[in-house]
Amino acid sequence: MPQLVFLHGPGAGSCADAFHYQLQHFPGSVAPNLPGHLEGTHCRTIERFTEWTRGWLYAQGLKKNLVIVGYTLGGAIGLEYGLDYPEEVKGLVLMTVAHRPKNRNPDTVGLRHKAISSREGFEEWMADRPKALQFVEPQLRARLIERHRQIGPKCQLDDMQAMDSWDVRDRIGTLQPKLLLLRGIDDPSHPPEYEKEIHAAVPGSKYVKLSGAGHFPVTEKPAEVNALIEEFIAGL
Repeated sequence: MPQLVFLHGPGAGSCADAFHYQLQHFPGSVAPNLPGHLEGTHCRTIERFTEWTRGWLYAQGLKKNLVIVGYTLGGAIGLEYGLDYPEEVKGLVLMTVAHRPKNRNPDTVGLRHKAISSREGFEEWMADRPKALQFVEPQLRARLIERHRQIGPKCQLDDMQAMDSWDVRDRIGTLQPKLLLLRGIDDPSHPPEYEKEIHAAVPGSKYVKLSGAGHFPVTEKPAEVNALIEEFIAGL
């Protein structure tokens, strides 16, 4: 049986709480808090995050038939894992992910710098969290916003810098694990359609767009995403 592994990103609480619905729905699935998120030392590169994740999984005795589900940072780690260790990864379900440095609005990065340097900036950053999580059910949204307050903006900025220094365009076409790409078409941040680029580069991949979802489909449209994961696993 495939082993589901859920990997979070800097948004949606910046920790494994983003997979609240999936951990309830899929018995035996796992979702680590990545280092630097709630505790531990942040990894500076996607490659180091990937090696940490592999070590964490090995410590649980999880070494093969992995199906990695991730968004943003977690999606990049999943891609790196699938490229580096295809014999261990059976499938990838990735969303809001790029395989090259992202073209970010300077204001997006500037807001995090301001949040790190001043109390006023921190509160401005926190005030922006509900907008980013507008499609998430209110009770879970409140919990994820509190996680952001606990973890802070520096971790989010460090995650962005790790993603923006990572580029696998030269080998994305060699990806062996089966790939499903998801995109929320109502993302309030309107990122470029990086998923479409990956889909075009990976033969046999599938690309699904979801309405009523933004940056974190796995958290925003859990029933629909869970059904897509089940269908994906059944086809492996």
